[in-house]
Parts: sequence; C-alpha cells; structure tokens
Amino acid sequence: MTNLVTHSQSGLLSETTSDDRQLNSHQPSITCALCPRLVRFRESNDKLYPEFYNAPVPSFGELDAGLLIVGLAPGLKGANQTGRPFTGDYAGDLLYSTLIKHGFAEGFYEANADDGLTLIDTRITNAVRCVPPENKPVGAEATNCRPFLVSEIALMKNLKVILALGTLAHKAVLASRGLKQSAIKFSHSAFHNLENGVWLADSYHCSRYNTNTGRLTTKMFSSVFSKIESLLYERGSRPPNIRVD
Repeated sequence: MTNLVTHSQSGLLSETTSDDRQLNSHQPSITCALCPRLVRFRESNDKLYPEFYNAPVPSFGELDAGLLIVGLAPGLKGANQTGRPFTGDYAGDLLYSTLIKHGFAEGFYEANADDGLTLIDTRITNAVRCVPPENKPVGAEATNCRPFLVSEIALMKNLKVILALGTLAHKAVLASRGLKQSAIKFSHSAFHNLENGVWLADSYHCSRYNTNTGRLTTKMFSSVFSKIESLLYERGSRPPNIRVD
C-alpha cells in the first residue's frame, strides 16, 4: 500500500460517555431540532415533497462492521427522498456499484431503500444527517451533528477503516477523534493511521460533479477500495475478494 501516514493522537480531547448514553445518541431523532436552518428546510420540503422521507437519514449497515464510510450530507432527491444514505442519486449509483464489485455489498442496487441490497462488513453514514439547502451544510451544522458520529464510532468495536468522502467528511472524522484540522491534510487515496487500530482513508466525493469534471474517475474510486480491501486483508478481518473484471 502507498500513501500510508501515521499520526499521533497526543492532544486528543478527552471525552467519555456511558455505553447507555451512546446507544441512545448515535442517531438523531426524526424531529431533531439542533439546526434551525435545516429544520426550516425540512419543513419546506415536507410541503413540497410530502412523499419524501424528509428527516435525519439514519446510517445504513451494522455497528459491528469493519469499514465506516462517511459522506457529506443527504441529497435532496437522493437520501432525503429514500431515507437511506447515497440512495436515489448518481453518487449512490457509483458508490454501491463499487461496493458490490469489491465485495462490500451484495444484491442489486435499485435506487430505493427496499431494493434488498445488503452491506458486508460496511456501514454508511453522513457527517450531517439532514439535507441542507443547495447541498451545502455549514460548519455549525457539522458541529451539531458531531456527537452522533462520535457515538457511532465508539459503538463500532470492530472498526478498522473510516473512508471519508470529501474534505468536509475528512474534517468531521478528525473532529470526532479529537484531532486538530491541521493534523492530517485531505488527499485523495491517502491512508492515515489514527492509532487504536483505526485508519482514515480519503477519497474525492463520488458526486456527479466530480465525475463529470474528471476529478474522480470510476477507476480512481475503485482503486481506493482495492487499498481498503488490502488493508483489511492484511489485518485478517476479511478474505481476499476473488473476482473477474
């Protein structure tokens, strides 16, 4: 593997939470009111799209997974519509096809939460759980959502790799670990040892904009998952994925 960087966790913010509180705090309630701007947008969408999910989108996958994928926020007509991360828009088309290819999911992705798709040793969440206007969350909203990510990571006892899709997700992961933003620079396809047995992997977000502009190609995205496969295999948490391309 290349681009592997080890970072010390000295200076971590000491933050302890009881297991009982963690169990109740890794997902926001469907009426979460922490972010006034997002609440107003949610209420507006309830009127415009009453058939949409229109609530904080819960994570997808089991808490005993070894891989956690952290995205930016739900898309208006993607996860906000379907109620499942990365489901219903182009980003999901690329993400789930790549997960299936690399053995992190099985079944068929049909852009709805009832398609029967199953994740394998993988969990997917977002740094901000509610859809933001223009798909652009602000810093205060990421901060308000941070305790959910902190609790989620703490509950994932088998966690070995966190994949951050984009700079905001990268920063959210650092904050959740108590690391300074300057400690680790985002770089596509870079892997960073956060210690305590967890690695942070970076990738450009699998958005249509990034693929249309050539910032991220299907091959580049697949390569990141190949590295994750290798890292998990080296650590004995999954068998090699034999496939025919």
